[in-house]
Amino acid sequence: MDVADLTLDELRLALAPSIAQAAVFDGWSADALDMAADQLGADRDVARLAFKDDGAMGMICAWIETIDRQMILDLPPEKLAAMKIRERIRSLLQFRLEAVKGQEESLRRALSIMAMPQNARRALKAGWHSADVMWRLAGDTATDYNHYTKRAILASIYAATLAVFVEDEGEEKAETKAFLDRRIEGVMKFERTKAKWFSPDREHFSVSRFLGRLRYPAR
Repeated sequence: MDVADLTLDELRLALAPSIAQAAVFDGWSADALDMAADQLGADRDVARLAFKDDGAMGMICAWIETIDRQMILDLPPEKLAAMKIRERIRSLLQFRLEAVKGQEESLRRALSIMAMPQNARRALKAGWHSADVMWRLAGDTATDYNHYTKRAILASIYAATLAVFVEDEGEEKAETKAFLDRRIEGVMKFERTKAKWFSPDREHFSVSRFLGRLRYPAR
Protein backbone atom coordinates (compact mmCIF):
# COMPACT_ATOMS: atom_id res chain seq x y z
CA MET A 1 0.00 0.00 0.00
CA ASP A 2 1.18 3.52 -0.84
CA VAL A 3 2.23 5.48 2.25
CA ALA A 4 0.03 8.34 1.07
CA ASP A 5 -3.02 6.07 1.33
CA LEU A 6 -2.47 5.28 5.02
CA THR A 7 -4.78 6.74 7.63
CA LEU A 8 -3.11 8.74 10.39
CA ASP A 9 -3.53 5.82 12.80
CA GLU A 10 -1.96 3.45 10.28
CA LEU A 11 0.84 5.91 9.64
CA ARG A 12 1.61 6.13 13.36
CA LEU A 13 2.20 2.39 13.52
CA ALA A 14 4.13 2.35 10.25
CA LEU A 15 6.47 5.07 11.53
CA ALA A 16 6.94 3.73 15.06
CA PRO A 17 9.72 1.15 14.43
CA SER A 18 11.82 3.67 12.51
CA ILE A 19 11.24 6.33 15.17
CA ALA A 20 12.55 3.86 17.75
CA GLN A 21 15.68 3.31 15.67
CA ALA A 22 16.26 7.03 15.29
CA ALA A 23 15.59 7.60 19.00
CA VAL A 24 18.86 5.83 19.77
CA PHE A 25 20.59 9.01 18.63
CA ASP A 26 17.93 11.74 18.63
CA GLY A 27 15.68 10.66 21.49
CA TRP A 28 11.92 10.54 21.11
CA SER A 29 11.89 13.85 19.32
CA ALA A 30 10.67 15.69 16.25
CA ASP A 31 14.05 14.99 14.65
CA ALA A 32 13.55 11.25 15.12
CA LEU A 33 10.06 11.57 13.65
CA ASP A 34 11.37 13.44 10.61
CA MET A 35 14.06 10.83 10.05
CA ALA A 36 11.47 8.06 10.25
CA ALA A 37 9.22 9.87 7.80
CA ASP A 38 12.07 10.24 5.33
CA GLN A 39 12.95 6.55 5.68
CA LEU A 40 9.33 5.51 5.09
CA GLY A 41 8.85 7.98 2.27
CA ALA A 42 6.14 9.86 4.10
CA ASP A 43 5.53 13.58 4.07
CA ARG A 44 7.10 15.11 7.18
CA ASP A 45 4.16 17.42 7.81
CA VAL A 46 1.70 14.53 7.62
CA ALA A 47 3.91 12.46 9.91
CA ARG A 48 3.92 15.27 12.47
CA LEU A 49 0.17 15.57 12.14
CA ALA A 50 -0.14 11.88 13.03
CA PHE A 51 1.50 12.62 16.38
CA LYS A 52 0.09 16.11 16.88
CA ASP A 53 -0.42 16.95 20.58
CA ASP A 54 0.81 13.45 21.47
CA GLY A 55 4.55 14.02 21.51
CA ALA A 56 7.12 11.52 22.72
CA MET A 57 4.65 9.46 24.72
CA GLY A 58 2.52 8.93 21.64
CA MET A 59 5.54 7.70 19.68
CA ILE A 60 6.47 5.32 22.50
CA CYS A 61 2.94 3.92 22.80
CA ALA A 62 2.82 3.38 19.03
CA TRP A 63 6.13 1.49 19.26
CA ILE A 64 4.76 -0.70 22.05
CA GLU A 65 1.64 -1.39 20.00
CA THR A 66 3.69 -2.55 17.02
CA ILE A 67 5.51 -5.01 19.29
CA ASP A 68 2.18 -6.27 20.66
CA ARG A 69 0.84 -6.78 17.16
CA GLN A 70 3.96 -8.55 15.89
CA MET A 71 3.94 -10.81 18.95
CA ILE A 72 0.36 -11.84 18.15
CA LEU A 73 1.40 -12.72 14.59
CA ASP A 74 4.59 -14.59 15.52
CA LEU A 75 3.37 -16.40 18.65
CA PRO A 76 -0.32 -17.24 18.21
CA PRO A 77 -2.01 -19.49 20.81
CA GLU A 78 -1.78 -22.57 18.59
CA LYS A 79 2.00 -22.19 18.39
CA LEU A 80 2.29 -21.98 22.18
CA ALA A 81 -0.27 -24.67 22.98
CA ALA A 82 2.26 -27.52 23.19
CA MET A 83 4.36 -25.67 25.78
CA LYS A 84 3.94 -25.68 29.53
CA ILE A 85 2.58 -22.42 30.89
CA ARG A 86 6.00 -21.43 32.23
CA GLU A 87 7.53 -21.73 28.76
CA ARG A 88 4.64 -19.88 27.14
CA ILE A 89 5.15 -16.88 29.37
CA ARG A 90 8.91 -17.03 29.02
CA SER A 91 8.69 -17.25 25.21
CA LEU A 92 6.37 -14.25 25.08
CA LEU A 93 8.56 -12.14 27.33
CA GLN A 94 11.71 -13.22 25.48
CA PHE A 95 10.09 -12.26 22.17
CA ARG A 96 9.55 -8.75 23.48
CA LEU A 97 13.14 -8.47 24.65
CA GLU A 98 14.46 -9.66 21.30
CA ALA A 99 12.22 -7.11 19.58
CA VAL A 100 14.06 -4.23 21.28
CA LYS A 101 17.56 -5.72 21.34
CA GLY A 102 20.02 -3.26 19.85
CA GLN A 103 17.75 -0.37 20.79
CA GLU A 104 18.61 -0.27 24.47
CA GLU A 105 19.27 3.48 24.41
CA SER A 106 15.87 4.14 22.85
CA LEU A 107 14.30 1.91 25.47
CA ARG A 108 16.19 3.62 28.30
CA ARG A 109 14.95 7.00 27.13
CA ALA A 110 11.44 5.65 26.68
CA LEU A 111 11.37 4.27 30.22
CA SER A 112 12.49 7.65 31.57
CA ILE A 113 9.70 9.41 29.70
CA MET A 114 7.11 6.85 30.82
CA ALA A 115 8.23 7.33 34.44
CA MET A 116 7.27 11.01 34.38
CA PRO A 117 4.22 11.75 36.58
CA GLN A 118 2.21 13.19 33.70
CA ASN A 119 2.73 9.99 31.72
CA ALA A 120 2.07 7.48 34.50
CA ARG A 121 -1.51 6.72 33.50
CA ARG A 122 -0.66 5.99 29.86
CA ALA A 123 2.40 3.99 30.86
CA LEU A 124 0.36 1.80 33.20
CA LYS A 125 -2.31 1.34 30.55
CA ALA A 126 0.27 0.30 27.96
CA GLY A 127 1.92 -2.14 30.36
CA TRP A 128 -1.43 -3.63 31.36
CA HIS A 129 -2.46 -4.06 27.73
CA SER A 130 0.78 -5.84 26.83
CA ALA A 131 0.38 -8.14 29.85
CA ASP A 132 -3.20 -8.86 28.84
CA VAL A 133 -2.14 -9.73 25.29
CA MET A 134 0.54 -12.09 26.62
CA TRP A 135 -1.83 -13.91 28.98
CA ARG A 136 -4.45 -14.30 26.25
CA LEU A 137 -1.86 -15.73 23.87
CA ALA A 138 -0.77 -18.07 26.68
CA GLY A 139 -4.34 -19.37 26.85
CA ASP A 140 -5.60 -17.62 29.97
CA THR A 141 -9.39 -17.33 30.15
CA ALA A 142 -9.81 -16.25 33.76
CA THR A 143 -12.58 -13.73 34.40
CA ASP A 144 -12.49 -13.50 38.20
CA TYR A 145 -9.83 -11.89 40.40
CA ASN A 146 -7.28 -14.18 38.72
CA HIS A 147 -7.66 -12.11 35.57
CA TYR A 148 -6.40 -9.01 37.37
CA THR A 149 -3.74 -10.55 39.61
CA LYS A 150 -2.12 -12.39 36.71
CA ARG A 151 -1.88 -9.26 34.60
CA ALA A 152 -0.69 -7.08 37.46
CA ILE A 153 2.08 -9.54 38.29
CA LEU A 154 3.16 -10.06 34.69
CA ALA A 155 3.19 -6.32 33.96
CA SER A 156 5.32 -5.80 37.06
CA ILE A 157 7.75 -8.56 36.08
CA TYR A 158 8.01 -7.23 32.54
CA ALA A 159 8.76 -3.70 33.77
CA ALA A 160 11.41 -4.97 36.20
CA THR A 161 13.00 -7.12 33.49
CA LEU A 162 13.21 -4.18 31.09
CA ALA A 163 15.03 -2.19 33.77
CA VAL A 164 17.63 -4.97 34.00
CA PHE A 165 17.74 -5.42 30.23
CA VAL A 166 18.77 -1.84 29.46
CA GLU A 167 21.71 -2.09 31.85
CA ASP A 168 22.82 -5.58 30.79
CA GLU A 169 25.85 -5.11 28.56
CA GLY A 170 26.50 -8.81 28.02
CA GLU A 171 26.43 -10.08 24.46
CA GLU A 172 23.93 -12.82 25.32
CA LYS A 173 22.07 -10.81 27.99
CA ALA A 174 22.78 -13.60 30.49
CA GLU A 175 21.97 -11.42 33.49
CA THR A 176 18.59 -10.51 32.03
CA LYS A 177 17.76 -14.13 31.23
CA ALA A 178 18.65 -15.24 34.74
CA PHE A 179 16.60 -12.42 36.25
CA LEU A 180 13.63 -13.30 34.06
CA ASP A 181 13.83 -16.98 34.98
CA ARG A 182 13.75 -16.09 38.68
CA ARG A 183 10.73 -13.85 38.22
CA ILE A 184 8.85 -16.50 36.24
CA GLU A 185 9.56 -18.99 39.00
CA GLY A 186 7.93 -16.51 41.34
CA VAL A 187 4.81 -16.48 39.17
CA MET A 188 4.69 -20.26 39.13
CA LYS A 189 4.99 -20.42 42.90
CA PHE A 190 2.20 -17.90 43.19
CA GLU A 191 -0.05 -19.99 40.94
CA ARG A 192 0.73 -23.18 42.88
CA THR A 193 0.03 -21.66 46.28
CA LYS A 194 -2.78 -19.26 45.39
CA ALA A 195 -5.54 -21.47 46.72
CA LYS A 196 -3.78 -21.67 50.06
CA TRP A 197 -3.18 -17.92 50.29
CA PHE A 198 -6.75 -17.05 49.44
CA SER A 199 -8.39 -19.71 51.59
CA PRO A 200 -10.86 -18.56 54.30
CA ASP A 201 -8.34 -19.13 57.08
CA ARG A 202 -6.06 -16.46 55.54
CA GLU A 203 -8.49 -13.57 55.97
CA HIS A 204 -5.75 -11.08 56.71
CA PHE A 205 -3.73 -11.79 53.58
CA SER A 206 -2.75 -8.53 51.82
CA VAL A 207 -2.79 -8.78 48.02
CA SER A 208 -1.01 -5.44 47.58
CA ARG A 209 1.76 -6.41 49.99
CA PHE A 210 2.26 -9.77 48.29
CA LEU A 211 2.40 -8.19 44.81
CA GLY A 212 4.89 -5.67 46.13
CA ARG A 213 7.15 -8.46 47.27
CA LEU A 214 6.99 -10.08 43.86
CA ARG A 215 7.87 -6.81 42.19
CA TYR A 216 10.85 -6.05 44.40
CA PRO A 217 12.38 -9.42 45.29
CA ALA A 218 15.97 -9.80 46.40
CA ARG A 219 18.15 -10.23 43.32
